[in-house]
This record gives sequence, C-alpha cells and structure tokens, in this order.
Amino acid sequence: MAIILVSLLGYTAITISNYGWNLLPIFFGDMRAMTWPGQFNFDFMGFLLLSGLWVSWRHRFSATGLILGAVAVFGGMMFLSLYLFIASTQAKGDVNELLLGKSRLCD
Repeated sequence: MAIILVSLLGYTAITISNYGWNLLPIFFGDMRAMTWPGQFNFDFMGFLLLSGLWVSWRHRFSATGLILGAVAVFGGMMFLSLYLFIASTQAKGDVNELLLGKSRLCD
C-alpha cells in the first residue's frame, strides 16, 4: 500500500505540474467523446463509486462513513491505499473485520 501511495503521489504531482488541476473537464470530456480513454474513465468511475459505497457501508452509513465514502470517490487510490493500510493494521490480520468493519462482526 505504501508503494502504491508514494508512486501515485509522485505521478499525480508531475501530472498537476504539466496540466494543472483541471481534471474533471478532461475526465468527462473523454467519456463524452466515446473514445477508449472515455471507456476507461467510465469503468474507473464505477470502481470509484463502488469503493465509496463499500467504505460507507463498512461504517454503517453513519455521518463519518458517508464522509469517508465521498472521500473514497474523489480521492481514489490515494485515499483507499491509506484507508486499507490503516484498516488492515487495526484488524490485526482478521480478514472478516477488514472487509466488514468491527461493528458488523457481532451481527
């Protein structure tokens, strides 16, 4: 997770220095154009939404869970790599706890 996070931060920094922060018009413009980059963006957007939904569900759609879910959607792998690192450390190797969250283990 650390390697992914650091690599992605570096790649993002270079991209921002070359193209600025103007991601959304490019992201949605590629989808509107119905090109392969647009298809990839549409597919990736599905992963982002699923990630946000899972994080929110894992926190039982609480206020904190909804905020973390929104951050997952907009933060992508930079958020999820850090989130999974922290959650896996807290779960101490318990995959059920990692996937379901501590509060769902007793259900």
